[in-house]
Amino acid sequence: MAQDPAEIAPLLEAVLPEVAGWRRHLHAHPEVSFHERETAEFVFQTLQRFPGLELTRPTQYSVVARLAGVQPGPVLALRADIDALPITEENEVAYVSQHPGAMHACGHDAHTAMLLGSAKVLSTLRDRLRGEVRFVFQPAEELPPGGAQPLCDSGAIDGVEAVVGGHVWTPLPVGTLAVKPGPMMASSDTFELVIRGRGGHAAQPHMGVDCVVVAAQAIVNLQQVVSRNADPLKPLVLSITKIHAGTTNNVIPDVAELAGTVRSFDPEQRRQVPGIMERVLRGVSEAHGAEYELSYQFGYRPVVNDAKITGWVQEALLDRFGPDAVVTPEPSMGGEDFSAYQTKAPGTFFLIGAGNAAKDRAYPHHNARFDIDEDALRIGLEAEVHIALHLLARLGETAR
Repeated sequence: MAQDPAEIAPLLEAVLPEVAGWRRHLHAHPEVSFHERETAEFVFQTLQRFPGLELTRPTQYSVVARLAGVQPGPVLALRADIDALPITEENEVAYVSQHPGAMHACGHDAHTAMLLGSAKVLSTLRDRLRGEVRFVFQPAEELPPGGAQPLCDSGAIDGVEAVVGGHVWTPLPVGTLAVKPGPMMASSDTFELVIRGRGGHAAQPHMGVDCVVVAAQAIVNLQQVVSRNADPLKPLVLSITKIHAGTTNNVIPDVAELAGTVRSFDPEQRRQVPGIMERVLRGVSEAHGAEYELSYQFGYRPVVNDAKITGWVQEALLDRFGPDAVVTPEPSMGGEDFSAYQTKAPGTFFLIGAGNAAKDRAYPHHNARFDIDEDALRIGLEAEVHIALHLLARLGETAR
């Protein structure tokens, strides 16, 4: 169903104050992954006020609202993540986190508020909808194994013909939207590594096996997995993010513990990395008389935007915002469990510019000072509504 933008504009303007209020409420009451009890209840209670929605709770802290138009047609899913991060907020704003140690430092409060606004606007257009919009409020995006896969396993995405997710993004200036076909976000795998030596007196290193030295050699050699074992035309990141060994300055410890992450877009490259790491670690450990244990966990898949659906999303954004506002982003090595939905239906993940240095809204995601320019709420809400209407029309044309 095509819709006159001038007809939608008053609906958007009417709901914007509520969207901003919802976002600030959620920001002040963050809940970390797998603990979003109050957040999910707030979403559920808010959705109950909108006409024509069928609400379900497919998993413990998720909410799904189905809006079926009066005419049959395709099924589209719009997704928002609702969880916060285990960070103590350092902002001084009226809506600062009231929960010490928890903070919406990645914009999920904005995602939730905008999707609530989209549900309210589209519910008022139900009598002209051809098809169904499914609003998916997902917990636990920030913490693998994540909340998306259980939602898919529950059947919440069954019958969906396209899925779209948006993410506010402070590296992009407010007023900008970014989308591209193909790889958008990388896979996000993790590993833990234990290196076992033989401890002793620091003045007599020859009497033991120094696990700290072996760990240092392991770190250096693991960096060569990227520089000398990976195709330079296929992006790969291997980062050691944690190292712990020892308790004092005159004792060589027995054990060094390390951890890190691996990011990739290529499925075959991703599959090969653990074996290469094993080969490197085996050689380094044997050379020094140490032992190692590597525990490797495959996390979120890469987010790869479907060409056809992404083309239609680009059409909707260009038509509504114009070519100056819609840009083609570089792929990000960050991870996102939106990829789980893309195993069930073709989908697109896009970015909503939310940065504004003039308003001190340019801190990176996952920073204790993170915040967004709230003008992004209007743009994201308008984008979601127009994307939904455009995709239903396009999917309907294809079906006919």
